[in-house]
Amino acid sequence: MKGVFVILDGVADDSCSQLKGKTPLEYAKTPNLDYFASSGAVDYCFPIAKGIAPQSSSGLVSLFGADFRDYSRGLLEAVGAGVHLNDGDLVFRCNFSTIENLGSLKLVDRRVGRTLTTCEARELADAINSKVKLPFRFELIPTIGHRAVLVFRGVLSDKVSNVDPSYEDGLSVEGENNQVLWSKPLDSSNRAILSADLLNTFVKKSYVILENHSVNFARKKKGFFPANFILCRDPGIAPVKTKSLKGSWIGLGYMPLEKGVANVFGMRLFSFDYSSMDSNDFYEHTEKMLAKVLKKAIEMIDDNKNIYDYFYVHFKETDLPGHDNKPMQKVKFIEMIDKDFFGYLRRLNDFSLLVTADHTTSCRTKSHTSAPVPVLFFKSDLIKNSGKRFIESDGLKGREFTGRQLLGKTLFS
Repeated sequence: MKGVFVILDGVADDSCSQLKGKTPLEYAKTPNLDYFASSGAVDYCFPIAKGIAPQSSSGLVSLFGADFRDYSRGLLEAVGAGVHLNDGDLVFRCNFSTIENLGSLKLVDRRVGRTLTTCEARELADAINSKVKLPFRFELIPTIGHRAVLVFRGVLSDKVSNVDPSYEDGLSVEGENNQVLWSKPLDSSNRAILSADLLNTFVKKSYVILENHSVNFARKKKGFFPANFILCRDPGIAPVKTKSLKGSWIGLGYMPLEKGVANVFGMRLFSFDYSSMDSNDFYEHTEKMLAKVLKKAIEMIDDNKNIYDYFYVHFKETDLPGHDNKPMQKVKFIEMIDKDFFGYLRRLNDFSLLVTADHTTSCRTKSHTSAPVPVLFFKSDLIKNSGKRFIESDGLKGREFTGRQLLGKTLFS
């Protein structure tokens, strides 16, 4: 085993009043990360470039040394979800969400309060797939929680804009954006005009189905947001490009995006059943799942450390509380990962460790931002006792990187 590459999704943050002016990383008790930081080097990174707010897909692709513009979120999610794609199919990443109505297009909650169960998502998707009639075949595929993939079958164009106002050109738009947009063609081709019209027609017709569905009537009675709108973003045309990394890699996969990234970068996928959400308590469910993920990450390395050179471990859970302004929950997830996973890594010998984030997720703005993320390098022959922690402010005292430089210019080169 040569190295472990750990991405703590959205873990970097702004200072939080709830945490006495500290960031979640600063506030959290992380003795194991502190050990690696004090025994290694702490720097900082703009996952794409200075002034750009990545979304998860573009940040991840850049960290693996590729151009994010070659890999749409829609295609990566579809690959990770195991969706069969034909050349020319048009694919979007989607959210079940809540809007006020089609007249105002005001976005009430982009994730239906994170309360949508897997059973509810499947029932709503089945209704759309059976009742919405379009001139092209399509399929809405729910994945995990509020997430879904939309596939239009046919030779279409991905030169269309998003319906989702929080993302543009594969990047995040900083701050809260609550006005849904109709898709527009981005060039004058007939295929682009057709594709934008097709997407808008799908969104309007699916709203009518969802707004009048018994699942949403029941949700309203319980005090939950209705899942009455499909937010679509990040189109891509199949097939997806593939790229090989140096050495042999294995990646832990349990969310569609991260599974898709592992697939297109030629890794073996160490996958497992990430249990369906069967209750409306999202964070209770997520804590249980994180405990399972931690066990599987350790199992992946234990079972394969004599087989593979590099291990990709991605923890999605550190991102989620930032979008909901829950800094204490973010602290809790950081401390769980430090205790179980980084505590386990301290017992291993003679390996390199690279830890960073794919973007900053601010509890204050509840969105991704363009702020840099800390980077931790550890190897036995690095300078000891640096006195630094894996925190934003200490990272800024070190060297500056971009995401595409990390694997090529660090311990993994």
